[in-house]
Amino acid sequence: MATPHDVITALEHLAPLRLAAEWDNVGLLVGTKRRTVQRVMTCLTLTMDVAREAVSQKADFIVTHHPLPFRPLNRITEATATGGILLELLTAGIGVWSGHTAWDSAAHGINAMLADMLSLQNIAPLEPDEADPSVGFGRVGTTSSQNTVGMIAQQLASALGCPGCHVAGNTGLLAKRIGIVCGSGGESVPAAAAAGCQTLVTGEIKLHDALTAQNHNMAVVSVGHHQSERFAMERMSQELHKALPDLHCWVSLKEADPLRWLPAT
Repeated sequence: MATPHDVITALEHLAPLRLAAEWDNVGLLVGTKRRTVQRVMTCLTLTMDVAREAVSQKADFIVTHHPLPFRPLNRITEATATGGILLELLTAGIGVWSGHTAWDSAAHGINAMLADMLSLQNIAPLEPDEADPSVGFGRVGTTSSQNTVGMIAQQLASALGCPGCHVAGNTGLLAKRIGIVCGSGGESVPAAAAAGCQTLVTGEIKLHDALTAQNHNMAVVSVGHHQSERFAMERMSQELHKALPDLHCWVSLKEADPLRWLPAT
């Protein structure tokens, strides 16, 4: 039977917290007095629907990618969305752990998985960790000499189940050296350009950041924040079960991308 300590140790083996950004809020965010953990649910974002699913399914622990709480709280009441969610979980005695940027940067984390999804070669961190250069922020690698930006966009959309994606730049150009930053990657345009990338793959990007990328002669493929990370929480569930086979692990069934494509008629 696993203890909360066992679960946290396994999670921090997958996503070492030292890899998290300084501004991030990771690790155990909501404690639990339970001596054993049998049921663990993973999710990308902890909403009220997801919290209620965890309660109804008798979860002992939630592993969320996006931290909740993220910023310090003065009070926990139902007057705020965060307060209401936390009250729901505290009442049920459910613990919460978040990996966020640590899971993004881990050796087999989200950006590494996206690089593998594209079959990139010579993969390395976009910004290597000082203590261990084999891991770190983002990923960069090279693709087949025949792959265009449009082909990379279609490959990702198919693999991630996206109805489409945004592309900045000429889809017919060769993708060549590709930078990968899951989630919101607009601020990484200068780093990707400095690394010699011809293409940046990310979740979401602001208009002016996309224009900056074009000024660097770099294309951008944006698959959506949710889509660029959600698949990895399914993997997290699988890896946690491998590490602790007695655990019943599943990814939230209630979670959905709050943004959706509405085709023009």
